[in-house]
Amino acid sequence: MKFIMTGHKGLIGNFLLKYLEDRGDEAVLLIDKREGKNVLNIEKIEFNGKIDMLIHLASFCKINKTIENSELAFDNNVLGIYKVMEFCKKNKILKVVFTSSSRILKEEKNPYTASKIYGEELIRAYSQCYGIDYVIVRPSTVYGPFNDLTERLIDIFILNALQDKELKIFGDKNKTLDFTYIDDFIEGFLIAMEQKNKEFEISSGKSTSVDFIADFIIRLAGKGRKGFYSPEIAQPQNVEIDISAVKKLGYSPKVSVEEGVKKTFDWYKDNFEDIMRDRSHVK
Repeated sequence: MKFIMTGHKGLIGNFLLKYLEDRGDEAVLLIDKREGKNVLNIEKIEFNGKIDMLIHLASFCKINKTIENSELAFDNNVLGIYKVMEFCKKNKILKVVFTSSSRILKEEKNPYTASKIYGEELIRAYSQCYGIDYVIVRPSTVYGPFNDLTERLIDIFILNALQDKELKIFGDKNKTLDFTYIDDFIEGFLIAMEQKNKEFEISSGKSTSVDFIADFIIRLAGKGRKGFYSPEIAQPQNVEIDISAVKKLGYSPKVSVEEGVKKTFDWYKDNFEDIMRDRSHVK
């Protein structure tokens, strides 16, 4: 398979790209602003040859930041998916795999979820109008051993614990999320991307208390402390995802949250100095 991928320098993209290349697939074009190629400029890129699919992972995904500044969602996500779909139409790329978000299924709505809903609807429109097939994947709190500059929850918790800082929980002890270890997510993604004009939620399929995760990481680190704060605006306090659709196709998450967090913690601990140096350069 020959493919184009956006956002390959992120957590999901890094693992997915390695797997695809290891099995013999060919990345014809990789687009990530961390390498100087912004998806917002995709229309300026020229390439030759037939492409089997475009995998669109690039996105601004910090919900709280999009609430503070809604332009972050619309400039990156809304305009980004429009540019991608126009690029596919122009270059006769007849399949797109799009990472949306499982958060669009919740009652709470914000600029980030709105941008993902727009993306899903635009993809369906281009499918009906221009014959571009699609697969929509809706992740839930993906984590793993990777220097995730997006700074997601488990990433923040681990680094704060290792520095004996506070692990902030925005909600009470009953707040839950559906955490998905990266290896499990990639398995589900690979199953989903072979389908046609379908949507799939991919997660562990099990809710876990954020309070439990914080306690577990503090025990692993031997330091750190919890702090409870008011829930963030327009973010759900209880998340558990229905993954029955992808399970019917053979998906079976295997990594428990304890095992996954332990693997991730050990990797962060072993690479702590390099991680902090990289982040100081970014900031």
